[in-house]
Amino acid sequence: MNTSLRNSLQFAAVLSATALLAQAASQSFDFKDPKGVNNVQFKLDAPLESVTGTANGVSGTVAFDADHPETTRGKIVLDAASLTVGNPLMREHLHSDKWLDVANHPSIVFEATGASNVRKQGAQVLADITGTLTVKGVAKAVTVPVTFTYLPDRLGARLGKPELKGDLLVLRANFQVNRSDFGIQPGQMTDKVAEAIDLSLSIAGSSPRT
Repeated sequence: MNTSLRNSLQFAAVLSATALLAQAASQSFDFKDPKGVNNVQFKLDAPLESVTGTANGVSGTVAFDADHPETTRGKIVLDAASLTVGNPLMREHLHSDKWLDVANHPSIVFEATGASNVRKQGAQVLADITGTLTVKGVAKAVTVPVTFTYLPDRLGARLGKPELKGDLLVLRANFQVNRSDFGIQPGQMTDKVAEAIDLSLSIAGSSPRT
């Protein structure tokens, strides 16, 4: 075996070992909250009406390594039927086929595929998470500024079960999307339903230990 080939194989082996170590160090956090507290808030601030609401049907998993947060990957799923506003008729319209078409598109999904601009700020990690947001069957590439708070050994405290061992990962994010990008009544009723949708998340994922 010549020297060049041997060096190439050794380099490939080192890369593979590094990837395996990084993967092994990542923890998987489950965002289906047994307390039902996890939620997404949304706001559409149009000239004639300001509409606000929430959704609590959050699930999904995120792989996070506190020592290498740049490797963060995962998926957050929102049950579209859990989206609600204070006005029952408005909620019905929101779920209808003219708007979110919940019957045919039951999930809103964000799949994270990369992290950049990663920096630490005290106990928190800030990063720009890139990925794909799918709403009403339309997938768009987005970048979301996310704050991660890793809380080792705090799972039992959150659930009120001190005997339960495990860690928490709290994600916080505020960002904006345009409904026309996802084919949601583009250009229609903009005096009452804003084009821009402000989204706010503060959700906790759990990683139990035995």
